[in-house]
Amino acid sequence: MQFKLSNGVIIPGIGFGTWQIPADQSYEATLNAIKNGYRHIDTAYAYENEEGVGKAIKDSGLKREEIFVTTKLPSHIKTYDGTIDHFYQSLKNLDLDYIDLYLIHAPWPWSNVGQDCTQGNIEAFRAMIDLYNKGLIKSIGVSNFRPENIEPLIKALNFVPHVNQIRFFIGNTQEDLVKYCNEKNILIEAYSPLATGKLLENQDIKRIAIKYGVTISQLAIRYCVERGALPLPKSTNSERQKANLDVDFKIAKEDMDVLNNIHNPELDRPLRS
Repeated sequence: MQFKLSNGVIIPGIGFGTWQIPADQSYEATLNAIKNGYRHIDTAYAYENEEGVGKAIKDSGLKREEIFVTTKLPSHIKTYDGTIDHFYQSLKNLDLDYIDLYLIHAPWPWSNVGQDCTQGNIEAFRAMIDLYNKGLIKSIGVSNFRPENIEPLIKALNFVPHVNQIRFFIGNTQEDLVKYCNEKNILIEAYSPLATGKLLENQDIKRIAIKYGVTISQLAIRYCVERGALPLPKSTNSERQKANLDVDFKIAKEDMDVLNNIHNPELDRPLRS
């Protein structure tokens, strides 16, 4: 299963998310994920686990080009020079020669959600474009950006992000944002596709999962794929890692209709990635 970005880069269709995996567990969890079949690893400078992720990639025995690696610029870095510096720090942490996908982690610092950082985002993205043009990054994008955050980048720099990584899961699919990104050919990546576990008690989801003989997690991941979003499930459990990749089934239209109409107000609260 693969997606193709607007610049032609191929990205494996399910990524291994490492948010909330502590540094001292990141090596083993990532190495197990690679052994279990993951070829797309998602990390971030802010997760403080890039070193463990990078060592696992080195020790996996796979060629560099066989692993797609995503990392992210910290949310509070909003300058050209700061972006360059932090990119090279991530490159050093991961012990890699290039990054497959580099994202601005958020349109504002997590410490000041909603702050207008338009000019800072333009400067950060300008730096990322320069790194991209040098071949140090294969694709670039954003995370947690709304249309009003993306449009200034496009207008100022004449460059459309390849990816927008957002919260996206059954019951909370940000339809207006997804429509905008689809129209711009910006791939949606779905972080927390299981809503950090909060889908597990929904009876409609349970019923549909039983119908297909799959787990709720597998159904939730497949739902993202059916919607054209790339899911990034996280698990440190080897068996669940394997199961989260085993989603080669189709969800019938009538069941997709049910899933598309599920809404749980508890799922509206902001999720961090």
